Amino acid sequence: MSTIGIIANPASGKDIRRLVSHATVIDNNEKVNILERIILGAQSFGVDKVYIMPDSYMMGYKTQDQLNLSKELTADIEILDMIIKASPKDTERAAQIMEEKKLGCVVVLGGDGTHRLVAKYLKTVPLIGVSTGTNNAYPKMLEGTIVGVAAAVIASKSYDTHLSCRRDKIIEILKNGEFIDICLMDAVISIEQYIGSKAIWNLSNIKKIIVANCHPASIGFSAIVGVNQYIDERDDFGAALDLNCGENRFLAPVAAGKIEALSSGDLEIIEMNQSIKWEVDFKGIIAVDGEREIVFNKGDSFEFKLTRNGPIQVDVRKTMETAVVEGFFKTK
Repeated sequence: MSTIGIIANPASGKDIRRLVSHATVIDNNEKVNILERIILGAQSFGVDKVYIMPDSYMMGYKTQDQLNLSKELTADIEILDMIIKASPKDTERAAQIMEEKKLGCVVVLGGDGTHRLVAKYLKTVPLIGVSTGTNNAYPKMLEGTIVGVAAAVIASKSYDTHLSCRRDKIIEILKNGEFIDICLMDAVISIEQYIGSKAIWNLSNIKKIIVANCHPASIGFSAIVGVNQYIDERDDFGAALDLNCGENRFLAPVAAGKIEALSSGDLEIIEMNQSIKWEVDFKGIIAVDGEREIVFNKGDSFEFKLTRNGPIQVDVRKTMETAVVEGFFKTK
């Protein structure tokens, strides 16, 4: 049986950045539309069963009802049997269940933060990340139908996927010697002292940015480093940059429609499996993949270690190219 999973975050695409920048709002009706296209694409190429995370908006049930009403549904849809907490715990639990079920592929709809939560638990099942917003660096803006087809290719397990999948880098964060969290793209150290709305938008409070990947064609905190040096997903190094200091002056796309003038010190390269250590001399917070999560106090110590312990990410374009070469689209 060919199986895939879908985790769609009902809260993504709606955070405070819609008020402080020109970011797009992606509502849950549009996410249901995307879910429909993913399932239709996947079932057309052999996916028999689709597992969907339950959520407070009931996107999985609405998708199932609409496809049944249109008489287009041939795959079996199962909404995961789990208690909804309407919190990030839902995403984590769904990812854990899908990993335990050893599904053929998991599709995630959300932002950088959603994908970070999934990455904590999805270790062996390939992941396709679909961005539902404009402030995302890790997931890509992808068309749902093609995502479904690519997921079907991966879930078929018929082809060598080493060229179309990769084990991602992550930054492992240790506080006072104990592992506490990860980030897929960036960790941002700020003098702000409260979690609040989670998103950071006051750049003058940022002291340091640590990245696993960065590119000037991206947007957000990783782009601040990316306009100084781009680091590809396949590069075996990351970087760190002290902000609001030094003689290096530049412009960077920090949010949708927001280009800011910034200053920094010299770029510090972090080699694979190496760490940078930081002794805290003020009170503040660390944002991981754009969301304030870690509170620290003066006297704490941190270690940021770059590893290849991230999720297995599917390159949708290369997967589709492999499918052509292997005759996946041929009919009998």
